[in-house]
Amino acid sequence: MEKITLELVKEIIAGAEEEATKIGVAMVISVVDDGGNLMAIHRMDDAWLASIDISQNKAWTSVALKMPTSNLADATVPAAELYGLNTTNNGRLVVFGGGIPLILNGKVMGAIGVSGSSVPHDMQVAEAGANVFNKH
Repeated sequence: MEKITLELVKEIIAGAEEEATKIGVAMVISVVDDGGNLMAIHRMDDAWLASIDISQNKAWTSVALKMPTSNLADATVPAAELYGLNTTNNGRLVVFGGGIPLILNGKVMGAIGVSGSSVPHDMQVAEAGANVFNKH
């Protein structure tokens, strides 16, 4: 696979939505390509409007920093090494869980970002989507 395709993105979103439905939470699921460009966004019925931007920014952060957004949580609290990181890049960096890079053979191909509930739920749903990618 050279680039992530829209067909695969649809499968990733479907896997994430299935997990969100299982836990009973309406989510916004975004997938970006390796350049951080939005490929698709899916807002489940009654999902929070604020989650539209948050999910996209989680996915973008994962591509931009080549890591899950959850990796940033401890390093960005007051007095930590990266405190204030979330104020860079026009406030686009998200420093809590829900964004996961989609990696193939050590290369970041894109990322999924999920928002709409607690951080553990966002991470669970994002992982479900990432798992679909990992099966390809």
